[in-house]
Amino acid sequence: MTKNIKFYFFAEKLNDFIIKNIIKFEEICIIYKPSNINNINHNEVINIKKFCKKKNILFFLCDNFRSAVKYDADGIFLSSHNKNMINLHGYKKKFKIIGSAHNINEYFIKIRQKCETIMLSPIFYNNKYTVNRILGVTKFNLITLNWDSKICALGGINSKNLKKIKITKSSSIAFVSLLNSYNTKSPPMISMSGLFKN
Repeated sequence: MTKNIKFYFFAEKLNDFIIKNIIKFEEICIIYKPSNINNINHNEVINIKKFCKKKNILFFLCDNFRSAVKYDADGIFLSSHNKNMINLHGYKKKFKIIGSAHNINEYFIKIRQKCETIMLSPIFYNNKYTVNRILGVTKFNLITLNWDSKICALGGINSKNLKKIKITKSSSIAFVSLLNSYNTKSPPMISMSGLFKN
């Protein structure tokens, strides 16, 4: 049975805090995203993959298809600047391709790359982007108005702005900071519906 992913968590390594809290999220996957995509840490990849396998969490690699095949990942995440086509001919059918975009032009590139879920970013402010590049909910909704793919909200999502995702077409959330800002002590399991409760 194919897992219905609702949460995407970006990580370069695992620590006790992440391990303690990530397992409380239902329908989640982990995307290994090193700070330097050309410098993949073998030990960290193996560590994350073992954790994912143990907890029945899908495991993705960022941008590097050869490494995704080498480590037998469940899928690949194609960042917005990655315009390479992925040839899955003869490869396992359950392999997933997801990607990110900042605008409509990049969206069409991700469609050509056969991404089943496309993350649009940045919806909220974070230190990675200047203020004038932040989309906000209104612009996010306008850009995705005619998108047919599954939409994932990405960028600056935390417990304070999380409920604004409800007024978008997003069916999933990608995050780093949410794990640090959300009170993961309760409820015992965290679902999309649980996060949006009043």
